[in-house]
Amino acid sequence: MKQAGSVQQSHRHTALGLTDERAVDMYKTMMLARRFDERGQLLQRAGKVNFHISGITQEPSQVAMGFAMDLKHDWFLPYYRDYGFVLSLGMTVKDLMLSVYAKGEDPNSAGRQMPGHFGSKRLRIVTGSSPVTTQVPHATGFALAAKMRNLPSVAIVTFGDGSSNQGDFHEGCNFAGVHQLPVIFVCENNQYAISMSIEKQTRGRICDRALGYGFPGIRVDGNDPLEVYRVVSEARERAVSGQGPTLIEIMTYRVTAHSTSDNDMAYRTKEEVDLHRGKDSLPVYKQYLVEAGLWSEEQETKLQADIRATIDEGNEYAEKAAFQPVEDAFRHVYAEQSGGDQ
Repeated sequence: MKQAGSVQQSHRHTALGLTDERAVDMYKTMMLARRFDERGQLLQRAGKVNFHISGITQEPSQVAMGFAMDLKHDWFLPYYRDYGFVLSLGMTVKDLMLSVYAKGEDPNSAGRQMPGHFGSKRLRIVTGSSPVTTQVPHATGFALAAKMRNLPSVAIVTFGDGSSNQGDFHEGCNFAGVHQLPVIFVCENNQYAISMSIEKQTRGRICDRALGYGFPGIRVDGNDPLEVYRVVSEARERAVSGQGPTLIEIMTYRVTAHSTSDNDMAYRTKEEVDLHRGKDSLPVYKQYLVEAGLWSEEQETKLQADIRATIDEGNEYAEKAAFQPVEDAFRHVYAEQSGGDQ
């Protein structure tokens, strides 16, 4: 039975077209991404894996993006912090753990790429490369193909604020604007490009750059996942109806270092990080569900236990899994003959 006042509280997600079940599933996915991310950091510090790149506090907006898209028709081009995004698209903790351990069964790249380089043909996740921002013109190309084939597909691509200053970003946006392509550009502005603060990168709002390309630019609070869901959903509707691209700037913050190879205290203060850590929207969204009568502490206890078991199982499997065979080192590098031995 729902708590008093829950009708008003629950109105936001239902007004957006989210069922109660979907609203709860969003929270579960956010928390799964958070706990996986935390485990990844621990594994690297323990010397179990070589590298981890974190997206803690960005998970609510990432999951909201995924839930706003059509998993059967759209194309997804994430960047390296997007654990919440790819988990919302159907990737599993086991998949991510195999990537972290660089094992042969890793569905992203068979252990060839660094962790965070996502890719899955089955899930329509387009493989990314290490040079930042290259996924932006790739997304534009997928959108062009969808338009040429008259398919109800939208490409959504994510990147950081640092990437918005690369030529690939401008070229992808300009081409998409000229041809009115069904693509959503999402800048997850977490205030830092490796060791460079946003103040030293640009004097203007990143979303305002869309004006020069002839399509809408929208800034949204990343601490409000339901608002992110609304903005992305509306951008998708515009794209699929032939109204062209949208640039969305999600305002968030990177509370962890750029990666486990980075000393973030060399360019910012602990006080600054702690201030933003206190603005974590994950417990805020949980409280929204509680006040809507959709969540309880009993459910929370069970969720945490289930997530712990899922991560433990994925970690154990990945740690014991085999590396890619040496004889397969050149697979997918050179052209291969069709049929017979390859």
